[in-house]
Amino acid sequence: MRKLTAYNFLTLNGFYKGPGNDTSWHKHGSEENEYASQSLKSENILLFGRVTYELMASYWPTPFAIENDPNVAAGMNNAQKIVFSTTLKKADWSNTQIINGDIVTRIKELKKTSGEDLTILGSGSIITQFADAGLIDGYEIMIDPVALGEGTPIFKGLKHQLNLKLTGSRVFKSGVVLLSYEVK
Repeated sequence: MRKLTAYNFLTLNGFYKGPGNDTSWHKHGSEENEYASQSLKSENILLFGRVTYELMASYWPTPFAIENDPNVAAGMNNAQKIVFSTTLKKADWSNTQIINGDIVTRIKELKKTSGEDLTILGSGSIITQFADAGLIDGYEIMIDPVALGEGTPIFKGLKHQLNLKLTGSRVFKSGVVLLSYEVK
């Protein structure tokens, strides 16, 4: 059975994006890049909502990303990817499949099969849907040392209490803190 992990960046006050989908507040240092590069070696299938997918697809395949961060770019570009969208008709980023309709049922079915584990990157509304359905096994949350006046909370609209157990933590030189949780 496949495991599903949610991986996201947050501000100190719990926002995963600022106004206008802004994530420029997240500062990725060399240590965070190394962590991301190592994480991508697990060859998990990467899951995205449409907005996060379009953001990632506009950056990682570019010559700038490949030159600036070749290991993470290679991992992102070579990974198998699923984007959840009711409006996207074509996915140009390599190794991407579009899933629409009842995404909760589709992921329940996928989790029951053998194969690579699954990782949701960003995509707060997808995280909320999957958390409510009890599909997420673990959370990797990077908390940046910044607070925003407004933004979108990661679990906006969550219908059920989510009880987690801390399984690990790491402090990066940049001040970013990684918290790893499993669902109780």
